[in-house]
Amino acid sequence: MTRRFDVLVIGGGNAALCAAISARRAGASVLVLEGAPRFYRGGNTRHTRNMRCAHDAATEILTGPYTEEEFWKDLLLVTGGQTDEELARFMIHESKDILNWIVEQGVRWQPSLGGTLSLGRTNSFFLGGGRAMLNALYRTAEELGVDILYDAEVIDLVIEHGMFLSAQLKQPVGGRTEVRASTLVAAAGGFEANIEWLKQYWGEAADNFLIRGTPYNRGAILKMLLAKGVQEIGDPTQCHAVAIDARAPKFDGGIITRHDSVVFGIVVNKHAERFYDEGEDIWPKRYAIWGRLVAAQPDQIAYIIFDSTVVTSFMPTLFPPIAGATIAELAGKLELDAAALEKTITDFNAAVQPGTFDHTILDDCATQGITPAKTHWARRIETPPYLAYPVRPGITFTYLGTRVNKQSRMLMKDGKPSANMFAAGEIMAGNVLGKGYAAGIGMTIGSVFGRVAGREAAKNARN
Repeated sequence: MTRRFDVLVIGGGNAALCAAISARRAGASVLVLEGAPRFYRGGNTRHTRNMRCAHDAATEILTGPYTEEEFWKDLLLVTGGQTDEELARFMIHESKDILNWIVEQGVRWQPSLGGTLSLGRTNSFFLGGGRAMLNALYRTAEELGVDILYDAEVIDLVIEHGMFLSAQLKQPVGGRTEVRASTLVAAAGGFEANIEWLKQYWGEAADNFLIRGTPYNRGAILKMLLAKGVQEIGDPTQCHAVAIDARAPKFDGGIITRHDSVVFGIVVNKHAERFYDEGEDIWPKRYAIWGRLVAAQPDQIAYIIFDSTVVTSFMPTLFPPIAGATIAELAGKLELDAAALEKTITDFNAAVQPGTFDHTILDDCATQGITPAKTHWARRIETPPYLAYPVRPGITFTYLGTRVNKQSRMLMKDGKPSANMFAAGEIMAGNVLGKGYAAGIGMTIGSVFGRVAGREAAKNARN
């Protein structure tokens, strides 16, 4: 640690590795500090499976074009306009290049998965999933000569007048040391694993949240940066949150605990009452709203109810569905009021109108005369056994973060760009995601701004 590096990268996921590789390819000496042990390296990237990128034509793994303008409209739709348009459009434009650049770093694609994902045209899937993608990036970084330390907890950052000077590091073996570098890239994620911090904004409800990814994303680096003059962006209550199986572990359950069955049934709360339109839009544009919806329900619990006709229509999860030969029996297993659940399903079935079911489009299968309506994919629940999944809010990452410009350079509270500090990935995702989420966009943010941050950090170090 007596050596001075050109670029210090804090974090160990997709954004951090893209930054490290980009900086190293630009000729900089690079040190990566990953706070987790080697086995758990990579933050939330370990649990991902695809990335959303703009492209002008079909490829071997994408079924058709996905233009910059269509990507922008999709982003505008899910965020409700709460996005920095200049940065978002910049990211979308740069994403076209990422499709090939990421392959040059050793990552491989596979044909898209089917079912409710409906992503064959818009999203590229990693061969072997997020862990394989991550391993490829680490292998490339190591071959290029990037230095990597694991179990490397940063306990303080020395920053003066917007300029990074050094980091204080604590390791299980070796104790405390100082790390000096000409530039800093912060890519250490959000604070979703910090339940006490979440409770500042969500109250006691946060105790019922499950954390889909790493237990190491506690927001320590973000907190230090904001305390030392970096400008914040984003609503602290906004996050990427989906409905995941209530039987999942508190941390690190990953993608296999997520449920994609909502569009094939109904969702009820602990009072056996429906509370939102299960067929509002194509699933990849709506799956990420269900975490917040469930978080707003009593005791932060809900149940996806469907029948035996749809069990092969969506991707199975780690946990099997709970089954009942009758609605009353199912209600008993879920500890719901049987009469209330029977009434909810009877009323729903009576409201279903004739139509032609097609989950790949906004079909004409809807309800009439009940609130909330189910506007697409509404079919009667009437074929036993009746099935259910209990779900809770699964938090992926938080949107409160550091403000950046198109060079991924952090902006200070006085509005001036930092002298030598950059950010990439979830720690700055709030610039693009004011609220809402579209499948694969977290990886887009990490790859695009990681690549830019590394390149700009290397340039800054040379100067």
